[in-house]
Amino acid sequence: MAARPLLRRLAASAALLVLLVPVAACGEPAGPPRLTVFVPSSLTEAFTELAADYERDAGVRIRPVFSSSLDLVERLEDRPEADVLIAGDRTALEDVAELLGDTRVIARTSLTIAVAPGNPKGIRGVTDLARPGLRVVLGASLVPVGRYARSVLAKERVPVRTASEEISSRAVLTKVRTGEADAGIVYVTDMRAAGVAAGSVPIPADQNVTVEYPAAPVRESDHPEAAEAFVAWLTSAPARSVLHRHGFALP
Repeated sequence: MAARPLLRRLAASAALLVLLVPVAACGEPAGPPRLTVFVPSSLTEAFTELAADYERDAGVRIRPVFSSSLDLVERLEDRPEADVLIAGDRTALEDVAELLGDTRVIARTSLTIAVAPGNPKGIRGVTDLARPGLRVVLGASLVPVGRYARSVLAKERVPVRTASEEISSRAVLTKVRTGEADAGIVYVTDMRAAGVAAGSVPIPADQNVTVEYPAAPVRESDHPEAAEAFVAWLTSAPARSVLHRHGFALP
């Protein structure tokens, strides 16, 4: 019989422990927020450095997701899991404008013609891209680099038959680097990633376009204030210094 009071005391102690554990857990300080940032692949190197700097200085963890602007926007439409979206042009944001807060342009670049090392086809400018037999690759018309490239070609009235259409500037560059294409229109800043594996034929300023990278916080972010602060920081002097070092022009 003496065992029953002991069992009752143990049961009461266990119940009290169950009540106390959640209270203790709730009293623990919350860790730093983690922001998921959707980033175009053409910003990979620059943004990796930006994220490391911000984590060190602001104590906010950054989880970048790199892909094409088209893929990032489609993912955001399906499930708003990001806290911040960066895209390769403003047009890419139109379908998700209602999901985003205030937009800021954080960087700019321009276009160039990627060619094989040594330029064996002797390409001198955009008009040469209409040459018969030349394998030219462009970005798809639904992605920023494709829209920008077609704008240049339309302005110069250059008809181009494409060998393929790719999802991003880096995908176009890969086709040239691997010899699957003779030429392609890519971002100037992406040529840094090519090294000696590709050459470049400049597009003059009067034929070129200004490529803009807009960034915006996602309204349904779990950390709206942190997301807004990060987007604001992307236009700060330290962030601009990193972007400039990676070859981007500044707003």
